[in-house]
Amino acid sequence: MIDKRVKNAKEAIEGIKDGMTLMLGGFGLCGIPENSINALVESDVKDLTCISNNAGVDDFGLGLLLHKRQIKKMISSYVGENAEFERQMLSGELEVELTPQGTLAEKCRAAQAGIPAFYTPAGFGTEVAEGKEVKDFKGKPHILEYAYEADFSIVKAWKGDHAGNLIFKGSARNFNHPMAGAGKITIAEVEELVEPGELNPNEIHIPGIMIQRIFQGEKFEKRIEQRTVRKRD
Repeated sequence: MIDKRVKNAKEAIEGIKDGMTLMLGGFGLCGIPENSINALVESDVKDLTCISNNAGVDDFGLGLLLHKRQIKKMISSYVGENAEFERQMLSGELEVELTPQGTLAEKCRAAQAGIPAFYTPAGFGTEVAEGKEVKDFKGKPHILEYAYEADFSIVKAWKGDHAGNLIFKGSARNFNHPMAGAGKITIAEVEELVEPGELNPNEIHIPGIMIQRIFQGEKFEKRIEQRTVRKRD
């Protein structure tokens, strides 16, 4: 069995260079690869194209890369929590490709499965469909969408073993699942790294064959984007 462990986030991101395209798991701030993002910030790599459901917040997650102008283009679905993202987009400093959320997920999953393209009705009749091939299925127009091509996928899981088998926890499974194996190289950041055989095979979400590097992260903040609580009596 191949041991895919690396020491830390810094070693995990080796080979990520200026101008590359990265997939980063997470939804909002849930399930984001915090340690890997921090390592990218420290590396000063620039001109990145980042495929992620969102762009973090101003002082956390991908917002840290935006703050240092390390991202050239964002391919996202929801970006409403990041004021710096809005400023860079409106000023023309940042290229932005907004994609329907289901289409974003499927473009990742298609890359994971080795499917080059697919048709979807989502976005027809809007700016999303401009310049894209349209075909009718049962009288309903669908637009052609191509699978993403990423140099690296960076995902975050709850548990993993040395061979790269992963288990996600709750809603942190989100975009991490379809992004695992969707890039040329997939990095898995986990909360708990265990010995091969310790994971229940029936509970594994992603098999190790899809993972090239794995490490145990440290000091996960797990921030909450919008905290909503009821008033005290």
